[in-house]
Amino acid sequence: MLLQIIISLLLGILAGTITGLIPGIHINLISVLLISLSSSFFYQTNPLYLITFITAMAITHTFLDFIPSIFLGCPDTDTELSILPGHKLLKKGLGYQAILLTAYGSLAAIFILILITFPSILIIKSTYPVIQKLIPYILILISITLILFEKRKFQALFVFLLTGALGYLVLNNNFNLTQPLFPLLTGLFGSSMLILTIKNKTTIPKQKISKPKTKLFKPLLGALIASPLCSFLPGLGSGQAAIIGSTITKSQSSPKQFLVLLGATNTLVMGFSFISLYIISKTRTGATLAIQQIIGTPSTNILLLILTTTLITSFFAFPLTIFLAKTFSEKIHNLNYTIASIITLTFLTIIVTLISGILGTTILIISTLTGLYCIQLNVRRSNMMGCLLIPTIIFYLI
Repeated sequence: MLLQIIISLLLGILAGTITGLIPGIHINLISVLLISLSSSFFYQTNPLYLITFITAMAITHTFLDFIPSIFLGCPDTDTELSILPGHKLLKKGLGYQAILLTAYGSLAAIFILILITFPSILIIKSTYPVIQKLIPYILILISITLILFEKRKFQALFVFLLTGALGYLVLNNNFNLTQPLFPLLTGLFGSSMLILTIKNKTTIPKQKISKPKTKLFKPLLGALIASPLCSFLPGLGSGQAAIIGSTITKSQSSPKQFLVLLGATNTLVMGFSFISLYIISKTRTGATLAIQQIIGTPSTNILLLILTTTLITSFFAFPLTIFLAKTFSEKIHNLNYTIASIITLTFLTIIVTLISGILGTTILIISTLTGLYCIQLNVRRSNMMGCLLIPTIIFYLI
C-alpha cells in the first residue's frame, strides 16, 4: 500500500504541475473528471490513493499557478491579484524574485496549516454559526476600507461598483456557464493587461536570479487571519482572503509583501478547505468536492493522511517552483514580449471559448473592456475585486 500511495502522490504532483502551468486547465476540471470516473474506471481503486492524488495535485497547483500569471499575464481564478505587483517586478528584472516570494508564502502556509489545524477545528466548531451571520458586514467594512485607502475615492468606488455589477450578472447562474469566473477574471485582470502590453510594446529586461529581501510577518499574519474565513464559508475565495488580509495588515502597500500574502493565502485557503470538509462537511473547492464524492465526510485518519500528503508535497512543489521560475527567468528576455502577449491573448480566448462557449467569450470581451476602462481611472486594480465581493455580500444578505 505504501508504494501505491507514493506513486499516487507523485502522479498528483505531476498533475498539479500541468494544471498550474497551463491556464484554463484548473484542478476543478480534473476533480470533476475524477468524480465521473470514480464510479466506473476507478471503482476498484482504493480511495486512499485517489485522495492522495487529489491532495498532492491541489497543493502543487497552489505553488505553481503564479508562474503563468506573473510571467505571461495569464491569471488563474486564484492568482489574478498577483499580475500587477508581479508584472511590476518582472519589468524591473525581478520576475524570479516575484515567484520566489509567492513560493515563500506558500511554503510558510503549509507549516502554519499543520501547526494550527487542530486548534482551528475547535475554534471553527464553536464560532461557525456566529461568523456566518457576520460575514456580509465584515465584507462591507473591508470594502469601505479598501476604497477609503485610495486617493481618488470616487473613481475607486465607481470601479468597485461597476465590476461588482458585472460580477453579479455573470455569477448569479442565469447564464448557466461552465467556469464563469474564468472569463470574468481573465478579462478584468489578464487580457486587459495583455492588451496594454501589446499597445505599449513592453520589453522585458534580463532577469536577475537573486533572492528577495522583505519582511514576512505581516503578510503571513494577514493570510492567517483571513484564510479560515474564506475556507469554510461559501462564496469566498483566495482573492477575497487576500483583500481582507492585506487590508488588515496593510501589506498591499509593499508589492513584495503582497506577493508573499497572495502565495500564503492561496495555499492556506486550499488547506483549510480540507479542514472545513472534515469539520462541517462543506466543500469549498473542486478538490474537496471530489473527496466528498469519493468517501463522504473524511474521518480523522483521512484528515491525517491529507495533512501528511500536504506536507510531503510541499517539499517537492517548492523546489520545483524555484526551478521552473529560474528557467522562465533565464529565457523570457529572449522572447519578443509583444508577440508572446498576442499569442497568450489568442490562447486565452480559445480556451475560454472551449470551456465556457460563445457566451463566455462575450463575457471575456466585456470584462476586458471594463478592465481597460478601470485601469485608465488610475486606481488600484484591487478595487476590481468588487466583481467577487459585491456578489458575495448580496448572497449573504438575501
